[in-house]
Amino acid sequence: METASKAIFKLLKRVKDDKFDVDSLHNYNLSLQIGVRDLQVMVVDTVTSNCVLLESYGFQNVATINSRLQVLMELVEAHQLLRAGFWKSVKVSLKTHKFSLVPTSHFVADSIGDYLKLNCTVNDKIEGKYYYQHKSSNVVNAFAFDRRLINWIKSLYPSKEVIFLHQGSALIEGILRYTQSSSSKMVYAIQDKGVLHVFVAQNQKLLYYNQFSIKSTQEFVKYILMVFKEFSLNPKSQNIVLWGTLSSQSEQYIALKKFVANVNFGERADFLKLGYQFDDILEHQFFDLFCTYLCD
Repeated sequence: METASKAIFKLLKRVKDDKFDVDSLHNYNLSLQIGVRDLQVMVVDTVTSNCVLLESYGFQNVATINSRLQVLMELVEAHQLLRAGFWKSVKVSLKTHKFSLVPTSHFVADSIGDYLKLNCTVNDKIEGKYYYQHKSSNVVNAFAFDRRLINWIKSLYPSKEVIFLHQGSALIEGILRYTQSSSSKMVYAIQDKGVLHVFVAQNQKLLYYNQFSIKSTQEFVKYILMVFKEFSLNPKSQNIVLWGTLSSQSEQYIALKKFVANVNFGERADFLKLGYQFDDILEHQFFDLFCTYLCD
């Protein structure tokens, strides 16, 4: 009789700045970004704004939220640094399609379940309801996530008030900062494995955000063009900025260029300092992880 393979984690990328000092954790921010089958770790010196550590892990044989929690526990147990409890601050960005953006003026914390019903189904037995209040825009991001995982993270850092946010919130903060100099509508897209995030912003205001599950290059192009159509944007003149796992050789990039004339890759976050050790990371990679630093 065959048995299910054990869930395991694998280190995919690790960059450590020479300035990293284990005796300075009290000045460091720890940021975690947790997906269905991945984890990213970032450490930033809050005194100098230097990113001093970045790690990216992939999970294998993770089929349930239980197996994801188990592999995360094993990773932390094997990772001495993540078990440290005396960080200056801890932020956790969560990848989930269960979210809803609500205008601040209409938001009521006790009504998160009602907001989420518009976009998804929440399993109240295992999922908790949370929210992140944006300071750069008048919007609240309400989201649902595995309650046991969040409670476990809180238990790791009992002396800290851990900030939990939706991945989209980190991206919103980063994009609104990125679009400061643009008075015209700008389209931004972030490819993160099988998920496409699309944003429209203008004059430091968020006009649109949604994420789409994509399984093909055709779907990638279709959803972007759908947003173009919704905002009456001309593919021959409209700019779109890309971040994430794409490259100039990616099928999605090549296909999109056939329909949209001005396709560019986003620049690296300007609010963090990265040493030469990060030079082999493309400027448009890990934008979502870097942007967690903007969220308070």
